[in-house]
Amino acid sequence: MPVRESASTRITFASTRTPARRLRTWGVVLAALPALLVTACGGGDDAESSIVKTTTNIAGAGVVGLERDTRQACALPSTADPGSGATRSITHAAGTSEVPSDPKRIVVLSTPALDAACTLGLWERVVGAATISGPTAQPSYLGFGISEIPGVGAVAAPDPAKIAELKPDVIIGSGADGNLYDQLRGIAPTVLVGSENGWQAEFTAIATALGRKNAATQALEDYRTLARDIGNQVAANLTQASVLRFDADAIQVQGGNTFAGLVLGDAGVQRPQPQRADSYDVTSLSTQADRDKVDGDIIFVMFNGPDGREYGESTLRGDDFKELGASVDKRVFAVEDTIWHGSGVTAARALLTDIRGTLNGYVTD
Repeated sequence: MPVRESASTRITFASTRTPARRLRTWGVVLAALPALLVTACGGGDDAESSIVKTTTNIAGAGVVGLERDTRQACALPSTADPGSGATRSITHAAGTSEVPSDPKRIVVLSTPALDAACTLGLWERVVGAATISGPTAQPSYLGFGISEIPGVGAVAAPDPAKIAELKPDVIIGSGADGNLYDQLRGIAPTVLVGSENGWQAEFTAIATALGRKNAATQALEDYRTLARDIGNQVAANLTQASVLRFDADAIQVQGGNTFAGLVLGDAGVQRPQPQRADSYDVTSLSTQADRDKVDGDIIFVMFNGPDGREYGESTLRGDDFKELGASVDKRVFAVEDTIWHGSGVTAARALLTDIRGTLNGYVTD
């Protein structure tokens, strides 16, 4: 995906104040950076121009993606899978449904389903979508066109009456919508997809329900290739990245089983030892043992709503957080929650763009 240079992000010369503990990696990193510079800026005169600096921050953390280019976030329309009939039988979390082989009027009740419609080029067939909380009704990384899709109630509480008014020929929801299944299938064939097998399996199941399993397979292959390419460009295996999500009163340390953890792994980014298993919460950074649970060569932070941002900013400004190695090195970046705590190929590609722009970066004052 293209990276746009803006007032908030620019390539600049490496600082002469390189922390001693990172000197051992710079020789290899610099060797990998000419390709990064060509990708990020369309060219570069000097292979030493290696580090991304940001001039906009939240409580000292550099803000990532302020001017994300979403004009081509969604793909062109994909081709329906070959089939012998007008419908196909889909087995899903709530049972079995006969759905159109090539649906024309789609209602989606989850962000992963909306992301999948974008990835498969079917977003213009989405006549209604459940909305999320926050400044926009839909994740901004999906682009302006997605934001214009009519809402059918919140993701946690879709409105069957609004859905029925749109006359869909298929409804795609999540396992959490099971309490509404009888009402929904009375409106249109309904498929509820669970996430227990990981985000790539969830995407494939949604695509299958939309008659696009072949297109999904290709999209995942392209994503994996992109992840490897970007990982090689930024010498991802030399960096241990910590990923934190702030709730109202706790820090969720995102483990290897999370969406962000899985995408980082696909790019070859290493994780601090405590973060290589499942996620866990940290409520204090007052001891060195606590700080070791959240520290890394670089720290990516996201905020779960306004309360999470308030607690996060307070923590980032605190003396305990400032003792972390990544904070001392000015290598803390604030990323979009809807991307890094999301699900889907389009979100994963956006996350990879963030990695490409920041993994070898630091934040200015």
